[in-house]
Amino acid sequence: MAGALLGLLAALSVAGIAYGIALYRREVVLPDDLALALEVGATRTTAVGSLVDRLGMRWAPAVLRAMGPARVNRLRRRLDLAGNPGGLTVDRYAARRAVYGFLGFFGAVVFLVRGEWLVAPPLLAFGVWWTDVGIRLAIRQRKAEIERTLADFLDVLAVVVSAGLGFRQALERVADNYQGPWADEIRITLRQMDLGVSRRQAFDDLRRRNDSEAVAQFTTALQQGEELGAPIADTLIQIARDMRRTDAQNARRQAARAVPKSTLVITTFMVPATMILLIAGFFLGSDVGVGQVLGR
Repeated sequence: MAGALLGLLAALSVAGIAYGIALYRREVVLPDDLALALEVGATRTTAVGSLVDRLGMRWAPAVLRAMGPARVNRLRRRLDLAGNPGGLTVDRYAARRAVYGFLGFFGAVVFLVRGEWLVAPPLLAFGVWWTDVGIRLAIRQRKAEIERTLADFLDVLAVVVSAGLGFRQALERVADNYQGPWADEIRITLRQMDLGVSRRQAFDDLRRRNDSEAVAQFTTALQQGEELGAPIADTLIQIARDMRRTDAQNARRQAARAVPKSTLVITTFMVPATMILLIAGFFLGSDVGVGQVLGR
């Protein structure tokens, strides 16, 4: 009887181990949109980002439901402005938000239990805003990169158009020889035109995907030139000139705003520190103690 019971327990143990191994090796069945999200940008994300995505992908739909449709739409807009950095999509964002939120909350609870109250708020802030901080930085860097390279891109495009190539073919030729966010945007616009979207609609979508004054100026001037029948090459050259003029004005404006800030820093920190160093050097060099100055 005892031998049969031991045999049964051994069989159940073996079956449990086999089932556990099967669960470990089994592929996780994901929703279609999440599976697509893990494919998009898989070659651009980092190893840590991929690990975080796979840890949090089970809770991504729950995070999106908690965010609500309005916030999800705003998130899509921000990801478009950021250019989906590191292959980041809405579902990847939700997965990382779940993982970072859990880590921040767990760490905050641990430090609160230990009585270290000052460490808990930064951990909670990390869990709530860390992913959003990366998106904001990506939006700012991408906008600056586009505005920096757009004028040169238009100059080269004007030369290619002047050589006799059509505007559509010239866009594709120049975009193939450029790297960066603006070349990516042009390729997206070209793919839309290949799928039957009109040129005007494709460039309207380009303007909506980029919160940049230079891009808005480019698309508006290009569409107006097309409506008025102006030569494309002349229109591109004029747009590039206007952008460089605008960049110079923005640089002068930023320099003018930087002068009061630097003056404030100098008068608040550097002048008092310099005075302290001079007075301390005077006391050390004259062998006069603080007690003597105070009459003690």
